[in-house]
Amino acid sequence: MADWQERTKLLISDQAAGRLENAHVAVLGIGGVGGYVVEALARAGIGGFTLIDNDTVSLSNLNRQIIATRDHIGEYKTDVMKERILSINPDAKVNTYHCFFLPGMEADFMPFSQYSYVVDAIDTVSAKIELALLSQNEKFRLISSMGTGNKMNPSGFRVADIYDTKVCPLAKVMRKELRARGIKGLKVVYSEEEPLAVREQIKEGGRRAIPGSISFVPGAAGLVIAGEVINDLIENG
Repeated sequence: MADWQERTKLLISDQAAGRLENAHVAVLGIGGVGGYVVEALARAGIGGFTLIDNDTVSLSNLNRQIIATRDHIGEYKTDVMKERILSINPDAKVNTYHCFFLPGMEADFMPFSQYSYVVDAIDTVSAKIELALLSQNEKFRLISSMGTGNKMNPSGFRVADIYDTKVCPLAKVMRKELRARGIKGLKVVYSEEEPLAVREQIKEGGRRAIPGSISFVPGAAGLVIAGEVINDLIENG
């Protein structure tokens, strides 16, 4: 039987492929960004995953999330993603946790220092800040997704330190909060595209700010994150 990774190994050495196979990556948030992160990592041959999310697939996810189909509505995103990983690589080791990461929580998936890499693809600012603090204290590799909502340019995403970012509203909030806490740096993926104005959706009890999204933007950010993780693991183990 042919090696399913033969095309990858035309680009990287057998040693590098072995590093990816032996790596274990934790991904927090299996949504529009995180789903594409996991997809690319799995297809590159990452051998271990810990998937953390308490969300289930909903109708509103269909426009942008790689795991979202009508067949899976109502199912936990982590479970759907696990099934997808194993359909690509049956030898992968996949742990799933139906929970959201929140500051101060203790859970079976911690400490994060046990992982080769940690990917933050969550929306909650307080949780992102907590991950950055833990990363500085525990010395684990972390990459964090900044805002992808209300954007239309998939080519605008880039990797940078949080203190070198500009334009992105979420990055601005993160810079302020991390600086106040003495965080020296955080690797992020962000876009300098100005967010577009979108129509407000009227919900019961008033107006609620819901960001607009489209199929190709969150996925582009996820693929950039995956590329950074893969290249870092190849170069630095």
